[in-house]
Amino acid sequence: MNKLGLLGKNISYSFSRAYFKEKFANEGISNTEYGNFDLETIDLLPSIIKNTKNLKGLNVTIPYKEAVIPFLDKINKKAKAIGAVNTIKITKKGKLVGYNTDCYGFKKSLKPYLQPHHKSALILGTGGASKAIAYTFKELGINYHYVSRKQSDGISFTYDSLTENVIKNHQIIINSTPLGTFPNVEECPNIPYNAISNNHILFDLIYNPEETKFLRLGKAQKAITINGLNMLKLQAEKAWSIWNLY
Repeated sequence: MNKLGLLGKNISYSFSRAYFKEKFANEGISNTEYGNFDLETIDLLPSIIKNTKNLKGLNVTIPYKEAVIPFLDKINKKAKAIGAVNTIKITKKGKLVGYNTDCYGFKKSLKPYLQPHHKSALILGTGGASKAIAYTFKELGINYHYVSRKQSDGISFTYDSLTENVIKNHQIIINSTPLGTFPNVEECPNIPYNAISNNHILFDLIYNPEETKFLRLGKAQKAITINGLNMLKLQAEKAWSIWNLY
C-alpha cells in the first residue's frame, strides 16, 4: 500500500485527508492511502520517514513550511525562490525533494477575479504560506506589502499602523494567518474593515469554516470574498501530479 500524508501541527481540522479519500474512491485508486502526521516538533520528521513503510510523499502545512527545508535533500527551483515548501516527493532512492504548489493554487484561484484596478495588495501574516502569495504577486505584477504584529525588516505595516487610507489604497487583502480557523471562528485579523469597498477582494487561505469572520466582515462591505477551498484542491492536484504514482 502506497502512503501519502499531511505534515503539520494540530491538523485535525484539515480537509486534505478527506479530499484525497474521496479522490481515491471516485477514481478507483485502491492501493494508496492518505493520513495525517500531526507532529509536536519538526524534529520528529526523520523518524516518520524511517518508520512509515511505502511513504511516497507529503503535503506540509502550518507551522512547518519553512522549518521542513533543512530536512530535505533537494529543493525545486521555484520552492527555493519562494522560501517555503508545501509538498515533498520521496524518490525511489529515499531522497526528499521539496516543492511549492501553494503558488499554483493561489494564482489559479485569484486570477478570475482580478480587474485592472487591482494593483496593490496587503498580505496579512508572514509565515510560509505568505511567501507563496508574495511570489505570485511578483509574477502577476501586483505590488504588495506585508502586515504583521511587530515591525521588522520587510514589514511595511503593523496592524496598529493600518489606516483607512492604507486599506483604500490596497484593494486586494489576503489573510495568510491562522486567525479564524475552526474552532476559533470568532477570531479575525484586526484591520479597519469599514474602509473596505466593493472594489476590494478579500481572500482567506482558511477553508474551515467556509466563511471566516474576516470574509463575513468583507462581504458586509460588498467586497468580493474568496475562501481557500479551491486553492486547497488545486494545490492538492498539483501535488498529486508531482508524486506521480501512476
